[in-house]
This record gives sequence, structure tokens and C-alpha cells, in this order.
Amino acid sequence: MSEKGSKGIGTRLVEAGRRKEWTRGIVNPPVWRASTCLFDDVAGLRSAVARADEVLYYGRRGTPTQWSLADALTQLEPSAAGTTLHPSGVAAITTVLLALLEPGDELLMVDTTYEPTRAFCDTMLKRMDVTTRYYDPRVRGADIDALFTDRTRVIFLESPGSLTFEVQDVPAICAAARARGVLTVIDNTWATPLLFPAIAHGCDVSILACTKYVVGHSDVMLGSATAVAGTFERIRRTAQSLGQHVAPDDAFLASRGLRTMGVRLRQHGESSIAIARWLEAQPLVAQVLHPALPTCPGHDVFQRDFAGSAGLFAFAIHGDDAARVRLVDALQHFGIGFSWGGYESLALPIDPERTRSAVPWVSPGPMIRLQIGLEDTADLIADLAQALEQAAG
Repeated sequence: MSEKGSKGIGTRLVEAGRRKEWTRGIVNPPVWRASTCLFDDVAGLRSAVARADEVLYYGRRGTPTQWSLADALTQLEPSAAGTTLHPSGVAAITTVLLALLEPGDELLMVDTTYEPTRAFCDTMLKRMDVTTRYYDPRVRGADIDALFTDRTRVIFLESPGSLTFEVQDVPAICAAARARGVLTVIDNTWATPLLFPAIAHGCDVSILACTKYVVGHSDVMLGSATAVAGTFERIRRTAQSLGQHVAPDDAFLASRGLRTMGVRLRQHGESSIAIARWLEAQPLVAQVLHPALPTCPGHDVFQRDFAGSAGLFAFAIHGDDAARVRLVDALQHFGIGFSWGGYESLALPIDPERTRSAVPWVSPGPMIRLQIGLEDTADLIADLAQALEQAAG
């Protein structure tokens, strides 16, 4: 057997989190549904109290079902100390920020951030006397250090952004932050650790909306935060104080999805690149924003740092909103809905300019975000072709 550090990602996806004491002779860790855990005697109770994060103690602290998933996610991020599980991606983000920020602190938030994250910063963190400053995701090199002030405690990244897909220079930002004693947190949902091991690239915390590629089947809401030593313990204490808990059935479904995430993500990526290239050649398409294309901002960094592509990207069309509506409504293989990362394709009208504050977003036309699922690529292209015809009128 190869050494742990030399295992390929596919092998790690299959083997991670499947400790013998949790599987007990079967392939998958079973679903342990529990609130109360019973002890043989008072000595056992007292021992469990002292080791509440390692042994059965109380259902809210988890069972082997949740521990297995958390352990597997930790193993996907080299140098990570541990992972906390949360009932959604937003819950993971907000818990991490609450754990790492105090009144009077300053948070640097990337301007492309997920809209619910922005809402949390502008409301709850503001009430806590935490200042949020939004910054340009395209900041590079020597300009990074100018972002920080004496009050900056955390810088939050999302690369690529999930609407406009700018790719950040994460290693450079993390190096500058570390020199200032600033913690780095990244929403790594688009890439997952398979395409971008964020902690290996210098981040202190890597957050996933596991709802998306980890689960992969659009049937579970779940989030995770994987962190380095010291930071992980702070997040875990805060999560416990807030009563954060993931149902065992949801954790089981996420663990099951994790085993096939590698092959699914590979197909999502290959199909999305093929479709993005096809869209670039269509007369009605004004712009395609896909990090794997040379025309996308940050493509050089993407080529340097990422192991491959995911299935989410956007494009703009020539025309007005009515043309965009005709296009989306005409699609037959694409559902209309939020989220992404499941096996099905989705199309969503987006307007990034509504939520930008650091740098205005200017698009050459109305935008549509596509989640490319696992359908045949040829069928999706044919569907887009007929929808573009209807949009053109």
C-alpha cells in the first residue's frame, strides 16, 4: 500500500472517513440517529464529558455518521487540522466569521462574494461593530498589501466568483495576509479541494457549500469549514456555542456523494468548457465568462493554480432583458433555479451590477449563468442553439 501522502485524489475520495471503528465491517459508515447517548456508569459519563469531541456524548456533538464526513473532508485538504459541519453553506460562512471577528475589527470582503454573505456583513456584522470593506477581486501583487489596515483581522476570498468568475491570486493574497497576521478565509465551493486545495495554497480556512458538488444530487443542504490548527478550534467552539448541527441522514448522503465527486466534477468541467467554447462563436453571445477560457479575467492564474474546471460559468447576450427571458424560457434541458453542482443543468438570469460596491460591474448585455450537468454535451448545445434562435426573434 502506498503512503498516505502519495495517494491519488480518487483513492482518497474512496477511502477517506471510513475508519474501521465507524464502518464496523461494512462499506459505508451507517446512519447513527441519536439525541441521547447512554453510558454504562457515571465514570463513563464523566469520561465522555472530558472527551466530548472524540466519543459519543450527545447527539448534537455528532456520531460516527457526521464524524466520517468531517474526517473525509479534512483529508482532502493537506495540512488541515479539522472540519466542522453546518446546515448550509451560508451557515458555515457566518459561523466562521463570528468565530474570527470581534467588535472593532475590520473584515476585507471580496466584491464578488455570494449575496447572502454580503447581507450578513452589512447587517449582523455591522451591528456587532465589525467594519466590512469590499475590495476588487482583480487586485494583484504589490497592491495586495495596501488593502490591510491595523484593524484588519480577516480577508475573505472567493475564487472564482460565482457570478462573474474573476480568479484571485490566492497565494499572493495569503502571503501578504500572513505577513500582517491576518487570517484568510475562502469560499472554495466552485473548485472544491479536488481542483484547488485551498489550504495548501496558503488559506487558513476553506469553506464549501457541500449542498453543491459534494452532495451532487440537489437533495441536501449542508456546509463545511476546514481549517488549520488553532483556527479550527476557534471555529469548532463557536459552532458548538451556536448549536450548529447536521442531521445524520444528510451527512450520510453527503458522504455517499463525496465518493463520486471526482468523476462527476471531471464530466461537469469537460462539458462546461466545450459548451463555453461553442457559445463564444455564436453571434448573439456578447461575452463568455469561464475561467478556463483565455478571454476570462484571471485565466493566467487559473492555469497556474487550478487542476481543472468545474461546471459553472456565465455569458452575456446582445439584446435586452426580454431576449434573455425568451432564451431561458425556451430551454428544455436546463431547469430554472438557484444553486448548482447537482447532476442536472440549470440556467439563471443574473444581474451582478446590483451587488457590486468596490468596483462597478459593466456587462455588454444581459447575463445568464449556466450550471452544466451530466447530460450529453451535444444535447445541451442543441438546446442552447434553438433557445438562442428564439431569443434573437
